[in-house]
Amino acid sequence: MSTILLLLVTGIGLGAVYFLVASGLSLIYGLMGVLNFAHGAFLTLGALIGWETARVMGADSWGGFALSLLVGCLVGALLAALTELVLIRPLYERHIEQVLVTVGLNLAAIALFEGIWGTDPVFIQAPTWMGLTTDVLGAQVPNHLFITILVAVLVLAAMVLFLQKTRYGMIIRAGVENRSMVTALGIDVRRAFTLVFTIGGAAAGLGGVLASHYFGYVSPLLGGSLLIFAFIVTVIGGLGSLSGAAVASVLVGVLQQFANYYWSIGDFVVVILLAVVLLTRPSGLMGRKVARA
Repeated sequence: MSTILLLLVTGIGLGAVYFLVASGLSLIYGLMGVLNFAHGAFLTLGALIGWETARVMGADSWGGFALSLLVGCLVGALLAALTELVLIRPLYERHIEQVLVTVGLNLAAIALFEGIWGTDPVFIQAPTWMGLTTDVLGAQVPNHLFITILVAVLVLAAMVLFLQKTRYGMIIRAGVENRSMVTALGIDVRRAFTLVFTIGGAAAGLGGVLASHYFGYVSPLLGGSLLIFAFIVTVIGGLGSLSGAAVASVLVGVLQQFANYYWSIGDFVVVILLAVVLLTRPSGLMGRKVARA
């Protein structure tokens, strides 16, 4: 029983990491129609700069950990904003060029990161409490999982509140439905879309720092490996659906943990799940229905 409970909690923790990465992807695609393959670069840079910050401040201190989260979040947001302003804004409605540009940016970023930080993973430190475990009904659950899950829940709530309750959220949703009408009312939709990209990048940077604590290391390839599962989560949940991304993240994380523990085929099972969802619900678990000819 304790083993099952431990696998369940670690799976939810892994799902929380997937959600932090996938939420930005889902938000950017759902509101702006941009498939952003450079998202992994936002995550990786946030993780690397966050790690550097924690190392300077004291990697085993709570102050260093909190500052690494803040810096990782800001770095991801800044890189995402620059990417939207310089590379994506001139290419709206040109989807093939968007894909090519973001793929190229991701590859160039990985090469740059490897040139600066090297190719080998660096094992990181954390506050002592995060390295300990807590007894939950007989299962020894690593404490860092509680922080990761809590941050993911807060990010989900903040994104939903932003889109549903703020003026910018309403502008973004209106701009997606009818960009010309909103622009005719004198509202700068482009600024709102830059904000969407910035929020997505901030979530990726935050996810990068927490992912480095989940796996215990940081490397220039961290974003690339997580981006694959983030895309799978986004598709399973339904493109553009934040709630779908949250449900799919937990489903994929838990399923992967159980399959890895009992049969060592976690990645294969996730791909099978993706195929099943696409065959039975092409729009994803909570996405908009696909129009049939």
